[in-house]
Amino acid sequence: MIRKSAVCIWTLAVFLASAAAQTPSITGIAHVAFRVSDLDREVAFLGQLGYEKSFALTNGPKTTEVFVKINDRQFLELYPQENPSQQLGWMHVCFESDALNSLDSLYASKGLQPSRVAKAAAGNLVFSLKDPEGRTTEFTQYMPGSRHTLDRGQHLGTNRVSEQLMGYELPVTDLAAARKFYVDLGFEAQDADNRVLLTAPGAPYLRIEVHTANAGNQAQTLFPVQDAHQAADDLHHRGLKVNRQGKLVFVRDPDGNNFVLMETGP
Repeated sequence: MIRKSAVCIWTLAVFLASAAAQTPSITGIAHVAFRVSDLDREVAFLGQLGYEKSFALTNGPKTTEVFVKINDRQFLELYPQENPSQQLGWMHVCFESDALNSLDSLYASKGLQPSRVAKAAAGNLVFSLKDPEGRTTEFTQYMPGSRHTLDRGQHLGTNRVSEQLMGYELPVTDLAAARKFYVDLGFEAQDADNRVLLTAPGAPYLRIEVHTANAGNQAQTLFPVQDAHQAADDLHHRGLKVNRQGKLVFVRDPDGNNFVLMETGP
């Protein structure tokens, strides 16, 4: 005979499992954004990595954003430098979710002060909030009929050096504050010497590292490759200057942003 206490425990376990399954979460990186000194030159550089321009947004004759495709769900978003006061380089990350309104409400309940969900120019839902250092972090949900959705299956370069944007490495001034911020977003944190490794339960491939900033540190965007030696040779033959250090391959864009290819095997 099943005891009443056992039934209660089983019922509670089912309830908790159901609640966890319904909790909105991050499912991946939608894009990483850069401000660049020359849009055409940056698009040409990314073309050498095998990535193709998907589409652009314009304001009259002026191009305001360019979207370069990694895969059907991941992009590099490029903004032009409109005046010298705008800092070049890594701008923000945008995470994907399939329940954006619920995620927005969850973050509001945690005191993260997200903006309201709105429809962006490309046709997807989006909201944003600020990290502890004032950087924008975006969140999006791809919608039917958006520019991203309509481009699925297109602009997938056959010679992409990697078919996935795995994550990024970000220097921060307050490591404890950065750790709390990402945990509040739903990431799981593993502490190491002066750095925190972050993973997302809803996106097993995703890897983020935040570490204490030192002079000259910059953000690095991470891509997985099966063989670092082969990837380095491939990019060298495409005319790019590469620096291979064991299982890591470093290549810089025209503005000095670091793209890191990490050997992960098949």
